[in-house]
Amino acid sequence: MDVWRRLLLATVCGVAVASVYSAQTVLPSMGDSLGVSAPHAGWIVSTGQFGYLVGLVLLVPLGDVVADRRRLIAVHLTVTAAALFVTAAASAAWTAFAGLALAGMFAVVVQTTVAYAATASPPAERGRTIGVVTSGVVVGILGARFVTGVLAQAWGWRSMYAVLGALALALAALVLRALPPENSSRTPVGYRQALVSLSGLFGQRLFLTRGLIAFFLFASFGTLWSGLSLPLADAPWHLGESQTGLFGIAGLAGALGAARAGRWADAGPALPISGLALALLVVSWAATAQLSWSLWLLALGIVVLDFAVQVVHVSNQHVLTTAHPERTSSVIGGYMVFYSLGSALGAATTTSVFSSHGWGASSLLGAAFATCALIVWATGARRRSATPAGRGRASAPQRGAAAGAGALKDQESCAPGSPSHFRDGTRLLPVPKPVEAGDDRACRDPVQHH
Repeated sequence: MDVWRRLLLATVCGVAVASVYSAQTVLPSMGDSLGVSAPHAGWIVSTGQFGYLVGLVLLVPLGDVVADRRRLIAVHLTVTAAALFVTAAASAAWTAFAGLALAGMFAVVVQTTVAYAATASPPAERGRTIGVVTSGVVVGILGARFVTGVLAQAWGWRSMYAVLGALALALAALVLRALPPENSSRTPVGYRQALVSLSGLFGQRLFLTRGLIAFFLFASFGTLWSGLSLPLADAPWHLGESQTGLFGIAGLAGALGAARAGRWADAGPALPISGLALALLVVSWAATAQLSWSLWLLALGIVVLDFAVQVVHVSNQHVLTTAHPERTSSVIGGYMVFYSLGSALGAATTTSVFSSHGWGASSLLGAAFATCALIVWATGARRRSATPAGRGRASAPQRGAAAGAGALKDQESCAPGSPSHFRDGTRLLPVPKPVEAGDDRACRDPVQHH
């Protein structure tokens, strides 16, 4: 997994996610062209998000079914391209919505790509690789705002979907030629088994905690980016689409946080870093709320918000893929269900709230979502510190490293025949005696057992 292959995978993620979020920059003109009223314009973005949700449930588990994820990535990119061409040619709202829903559904190629990257990377570099690839997602969401704003200003909003479709087709061919086949020890499973595995994740505390954090995290993120073009196009600024897209460049500073967060996750302190980033997310809304009189404070708030979101997002994925190394596609897909629902909620509510009460109310909404994410994190941290494993015979450094890496008693390596080591921070510590079938004490409480 050299630097060029990481960049290719990041580009795949960027183009795929841009197909879902590009409409954020051009909501006013796109809504006017398709006959969608301003209070309901947020549904243009939410439609892609709901399609994304369906894809997370039905398509992402395929990554654990096929032996070579490269071909799956290429197929998903091809279908995404077709859906984007349909959207570009749409003459009625329902046709555009259908194209956006299908593009969103197959944009889950992002999760298959992240799973491929995690599997292809050595464990010590997994966080760094996920950080680089996830940076492509940030560039796709935010950088596309500027590019699509320029394209829409020059040739109309349809041009951006045509360009994205052409890029998706080119990447589908490049993936098959440039990426090596997977070389991992994982055994592909049946589709039904993959779906059952995905549903089983929703009963595990670690997964639910990280998922709920993602839900509120991206509801806050969606509140900003799905609603921002409306107040900027209104008084007193009256900015055009290309000028609105410039704020995506400010948001790109947050992409730097994604790669750095991956290195922090490799080092271990994912838990406290996530809490600090969520606190910054709450504070960022105080600056963003000043849009009505200061664009500089808005830009500062955007930089801080996007940095905080990416730090938490990368940390969450690193923790979950470390806990589930044999089913990375399913665990990332399940986690992103929360992401999709949160983003859709933010997109649907922010335009309605702005139309009724202005940008100040939208900012309070975004801050409320961020506060909820911080509460979930704090509750999870308090539970972990109160568990017997946290007060066992392990040393304080061991306990801190285990909490920081997310290797908690909820880890899912609890099946008979699991490896005879468990992860304590960045190290693997031996379980003193083999775990026999039916005896899951070491898995339920690894630190105390050790």
